[in-house]
Order: sequence, then C-alpha cells, then structure tokens
Amino acid sequence: MQFIKKIFVFPRILYFLIPILIISFVFTNFPSNGIEVTSIEFIGEATLPKGLIFQKTEVGGLSGITYNAKNNLYYAISDDRGRKTAARFYTLKIDLSKSSLQKNGIIPVGVTTLLNENGQTFSPGETDTEGIVLTNKATVFISSEGNAEKLINPSIKEFSLSSGKEIVTLPIPNKFLPDKTSQQGIRNNLAFESLTITPDNKHLFTATENALIQDGVAAKPNIGSPCRILQYNLLNNQPEREFLYQTEPVTPFLNLIGKFASGLPDLLALDNQGHFLSLERSFTGLGFAISLFQVSLEAADDIHNIDSLLAVDSKNIKPVKKKLLLDLRKLNVLPDNIEGLTLGPKLGDGQQSLILISDNNFNSLQRSQILAFKIKIETPLIRLLRRLLPNINL
Repeated sequence: MQFIKKIFVFPRILYFLIPILIISFVFTNFPSNGIEVTSIEFIGEATLPKGLIFQKTEVGGLSGITYNAKNNLYYAISDDRGRKTAARFYTLKIDLSKSSLQKNGIIPVGVTTLLNENGQTFSPGETDTEGIVLTNKATVFISSEGNAEKLINPSIKEFSLSSGKEIVTLPIPNKFLPDKTSQQGIRNNLAFESLTITPDNKHLFTATENALIQDGVAAKPNIGSPCRILQYNLLNNQPEREFLYQTEPVTPFLNLIGKFASGLPDLLALDNQGHFLSLERSFTGLGFAISLFQVSLEAADDIHNIDSLLAVDSKNIKPVKKKLLLDLRKLNVLPDNIEGLTLGPKLGDGQQSLILISDNNFNSLQRSQILAFKIKIETPLIRLLRRLLPNINL
C-alpha cells in the first residue's frame, strides 16, 4: 500500500519540478542576465542659494554624491582643493517624501573636514576631491584627481564617516601616474572623477574622465575619448581589472567662446554583475550637454595588462556596452555642470529614485543644482515573467 501511495505522489512532484526546470532553462538562455532600467521620469529640481555659507564654509563645488539609506541622508564631496576651506564633504537632506523634489527640498545639515593619516587637514592644492561613495562600515571612499602638472598623483582613500580621518589609501597602477616627460598617466583635471561600489561592497570602481596620455586623445568637438574603468577588489584593496569605456562624440552648438570639454564624470553600480549607470558631461560653449547611459561589462575585455592602447590594435578590444537612457537637454529644465549621481530612497509607488548633482565651480554664473528622477529597474526574473506572462501586470 505504501508503494502505491509513492507512485501517486511522484507525479505531484513533477507538477512543481517541471515548471522550475523550464523557467531555469529559459532564464539561463535569456539574452541578458543583468538588471535593466526600463523607464526614467524627471520628478523635480532644486538649487542651493548662491554663495551659501554653512558652518563657516562656502557650499559649492559639489562634484559627487552618495546616499545613506539607514538615516536618509546624502554625502556630497566638494572639489574646493582647499582654496576656500580645507577639503570636506557635506551632509544633506533631500526631501522626496512626496515622490517629487521641490525647489526648497535641499538642506545642508553637516560638514566633515577631511584629515590625513596624521589627523591633519590637507594642504591647499594637495587634493582635488571629486568622487565619494559610502561603504557598509561607516566609512566613505573619496577619489582625488591629483594634479598632473605638479606631478601630484590621483588617489582613492577611505575616510571615517564620523571623524573624517583617513583610514586606507588604495594603490594606483603605475600606468595612471603622471611622469616628468608627460608621456604617460592622467591628463590634468581629467582623472578620477567617478567612484562607485557594488551593493555587496566587494568591488569598487573608478574611471578616468578622458584617455590616459598613452591611450589616445582627449575629447574634442565631434571626437570622443577612450577612458579606462578601474576595478578594485575590496577584500584585499588591490586593483584587478580594467575596461575600455568610449565616450560619445559631441557636436558644439554656437560655440562662440571656443572652449570645449567632454568626459565621464561618474559611474553608479546597479548590481554585483557589472551593470552601471554612467554620466557623460560636455561643455559645448552654450550650456552643458548631459547624457545618462546604462553600461554593462559583459563581454568587455580586461585591459589591465595593456599599458598603452596606442601601442596595440585597439580595434580588437571589446569596450563596455552602452545604451543611452536620457539626454537631459530634452528635459524642461536647464542642466548645469552635472558631475555626480546616486540612487536615493524608494518612492511612494515603490519605484527607485535617482539623484544627480552639479558642481558650480564656485562661479556666480552657475548653480549647485539637484535633479531628481524616478527610474524603473527590472531584474532578469521580472523580464522573464513579463515575456512568459504578457497579460499580467508586474
């Protein structure tokens, strides 16, 4: 009798097992196993008052931002270089409680001075802090572009969130370091603007804003630049992989003053599998051209063993994949010098918020601007279920 019961139980197991096998097969053969941003919606703009003084410092030069979900606060790094006040980052409140950003929705609530390993402030010009990202250890990593003209190396350092004191300095591969001959390394003011960390806190990424000298040309009108993404393993704090990121060529519009700049100012890790958002920012002579891309490292070649892209046939190198999500010039808002981005809290409808921030260069003609967006992010499983069950609202 027990044997007969087992015979009838077995088909029941198949009812559960077969759908799982089918889903697993389709899932593993799905075109992309990464998350994907499927929509983006602008939900508001706010600016800080010009010349705002907070705790005896001028708030400005905000070139990177990161979000602390535990206390709903943001940390924004200033690229002051210590000329007005010592190197520092600000703590901000950004009100998205109504699932939108109002004009008065930003409030500075704190400022943290950065201290070196000896507990001293950094000397003026010693740092050019551009990127900031929060870890799960109550610390922040901060990137500095250095100064190629003065042979000050770019750097990535970890600081205490509470005291601002330096804890760790990550090693920088030699190919990124400027030398006296000006034949290799970063270009001045075109180095490590970006900084991001994976959700599992195992990998940190930065990128050059433009090409290394030995890799190719800096961006010019109608010509992009081959940047390098640099990946660190935070289990041993060592650099391990590099990838080619090609910026888009930008056509200036009524460039009467003859100035042009374009590059990659920030990255944002979306998952642990090499999927990011990236910002590309260009000064075109008449305002700024800002574009937001989705980026994937899938199938991209690791180029960390290549010291010079000009010394090899770079046409055989597979760069990272990019997909344009948004050209901010199409918004009903005038974007300023946008240099940083971070994910914020979930909004009232459960969708993810995204925050962009601008560097006003301490220029009275520019603004410390915050732009807020609502983005929809789909996992591979959701995309699979949407394909299998098109009539169900997911």
